[in-house]
Amino acid sequence: MNKEEIKQFLPHREPMLLIEEAYVDENGKGHSKYTIKEDEFFTRGHFPGNPVVPGVIQCEIMAQSCAILVKDEIPGNMTLYAGLDKVRFKTPVKPGDVCEVTCQLTDRRDSATGKLFFCTAKLEVNGKLCCKGELTFALIPLNKQ
Repeated sequence: MNKEEIKQFLPHREPMLLIEEAYVDENGKGHSKYTIKEDEFFTRGHFPGNPVVPGVIQCEIMAQSCAILVKDEIPGNMTLYAGLDKVRFKTPVKPGDVCEVTCQLTDRRDSATGKLFFCTAKLEVNGKLCCKGELTFALIPLNKQ
């Protein structure tokens, strides 16, 4: 999927749409890419003269990538974080880097408010691990907000 196709499933829009291309492979693993621009709002003050992508943004890139795994269930629902576990940051991400995310759905459950999805994800740049973690997100029906 290209960016316009991704917008059909994810509610995020610029500057918070943080994946530019994505697909799910034959094994059910999600893959996405995002190139960090020089003028990203999140690197302008983090840190002047030595911009580094904040960890929370790296987690958001992974979360949006995980949502693609259940894209067909997203229409009519809002995707919301439900948890982050075992998140580790290994290598800084900087402007110009191409973030490549690989993610996998590990479990799913129905809850009183919606559906919960449990995923593992890793973010790499040039094959080097930058961030990894376990992410939980919920699909909440739009009419229950």
